[in-house]
Amino acid sequence: MAPPLAVAAAGAISAALYGRKKQWLNAALAGMAGAALAVSLADMRMPAAAAAPLAVNTEAGRISDADRLAIPAASAITLSGDGVREAEWRDLPARPLQWKPAPADLLWLDFPRSISLGRIFTLSVRRSPAQAGWRLQLLAENKQVLADSGPSSSAQAAVQWLPPVVENMVLQARMLDAAGKTIAQGPVPLQVHEPVSLQIQGRFDAPSFDARTLNQLLSDGGAILDWNVTLGKAITRSETARAPLTAPNAMFVDAAYVEHLSPSARGSLLAQVGQGVPLVVLGGNAADVGVWQRDFGLMLHPQSPTTEKEDVRQFGALAMSPAGLNPAENAADPWSVLARDGKQQPWMWSRAVGKGRVVWLGVTDWHKHAISAPQSLALWWQSAMDRIALDSVRKTVWQLNDPMPVPGLRSEVCAQGVKAGVALTAAGDGMMALQTRADKADGVCAAFWPRKAGWIKFSAKGMEAPGAEYIYAANDWPAWQRALRHEATALYAARSAPAIKAAGWAAGGPTNGAAGGAASGTAAIAVNAPITGNAANAARAPGTAALADGGAEDAGVPAGRRLPAAPFAVLFALSMLALWYREQSAEKSPAREAQG
Repeated sequence: MAPPLAVAAAGAISAALYGRKKQWLNAALAGMAGAALAVSLADMRMPAAAAAPLAVNTEAGRISDADRLAIPAASAITLSGDGVREAEWRDLPARPLQWKPAPADLLWLDFPRSISLGRIFTLSVRRSPAQAGWRLQLLAENKQVLADSGPSSSAQAAVQWLPPVVENMVLQARMLDAAGKTIAQGPVPLQVHEPVSLQIQGRFDAPSFDARTLNQLLSDGGAILDWNVTLGKAITRSETARAPLTAPNAMFVDAAYVEHLSPSARGSLLAQVGQGVPLVVLGGNAADVGVWQRDFGLMLHPQSPTTEKEDVRQFGALAMSPAGLNPAENAADPWSVLARDGKQQPWMWSRAVGKGRVVWLGVTDWHKHAISAPQSLALWWQSAMDRIALDSVRKTVWQLNDPMPVPGLRSEVCAQGVKAGVALTAAGDGMMALQTRADKADGVCAAFWPRKAGWIKFSAKGMEAPGAEYIYAANDWPAWQRALRHEATALYAARSAPAIKAAGWAAGGPTNGAAGGAASGTAAIAVNAPITGNAANAARAPGTAALADGGAEDAGVPAGRRLPAAPFAVLFALSMLALWYREQSAEKSPAREAQG
């Protein structure tokens, strides 16, 4: 806007100078010339208030091609139906949305698409509205019931299951009402892959059944162990790692090992922790309070014998005794409570040291459950490992963020750990190029249109293993698809909020948000958006591969037609010619100039 404003200012100054000489006609010509040139340079548009709202029907779950082409020119949208998925909304510019969704039975499924062998698979289902006595079941591919939630009166239910083998499987989830009648049933795809072996160092100065049990659990889980236990003054038991420990995930020690180290050796140990290797201390045999306070800043307190039974830590069916010396419940900085049991009593504390941290494990006697409840004990240690952040980092990872890909609707596949431009091969869909995304700084992505339901496999140069994604059939989980359309439409309404305010429209929202319970009329929903492109891509044939790097521009209320510059340029030229003619005439006739 700087050039038009400068021209308008110059015209105003020229008119003022002519006015001081009382040359009113010349002043009018100068002002007219400046205004005409300013208008011809500025991007001025006609008001778009005359444009009519566009009625869009989404009863079929999609936007018709005619409506998709008409939306950019519409001043607003009057929507009927449940809306459409985010992949379609993201291709369209923001427009004021008038939409009031009809009451409907909505369903949300939450579960991991892939897990490592040995991990518990958890499926959570949320319904709207809630019904009394309904239950959730997880079924195997042969219809055998794997898990049952039991009757529930709340809006949410969950089931858990431990996969026994490494494979891609399609389980079934079934919801029953209080009378045992099936409410909804559909596929639940799951990929179970081999876990990456942990690399663990173990140093113990006092043999114990707890350390032996931990060694067995880690060995059974495929961990690479460098284990050393002091059995006596000159007797040690060593277990050499079967492969080099290139990047240890953690170092496990007992308190006695740390207390028996020299001050310089403890300093070296902390320096190793500072490089990023977590140090996990089994505090069951701690004895020297001064060492922990002086070198680790940890205040330990003895447990009162009179409260031994009350202080037992409870983890479901597992009961474990607290260590004889433990930090306070509200440990002082730099220490803090890392985990609590079912009774909210602390049992794990930690403090940061450089890039790593020291973890104090304040329970003992878990070896007693190795025979009576081996699976529960293994799961307890698995949860402890997760809190300590012992997950091995994979060099390359597939990222599949679409909650429910269906045939004909654009989806995306992303890869982490490879460079942009790498060719991605999709079985049955040809080759695509992985490209960078503004919203995924750590990954490269490609868009694709699934052709049919079932597993689709991906491969790319540099990825450690091929990836796979399950494509749902168009009639799978209709209530879940309806909920996803509601959420995506509410997200589009939030994106259009400035335009809504400007145009005076009111947008309705879903009764439940993605985070579980957004109020009616709101649209603040955070979801992982699929790759988006221009509106023309949305009409491409299913199965066509394409790359997309952004959604349609959020233009708000569509601006009207741009004012033509040519008439104003002609007016500027005529005004300047008339002014020049009068100046020439004034030079020849001073008396006429004096008359203005």
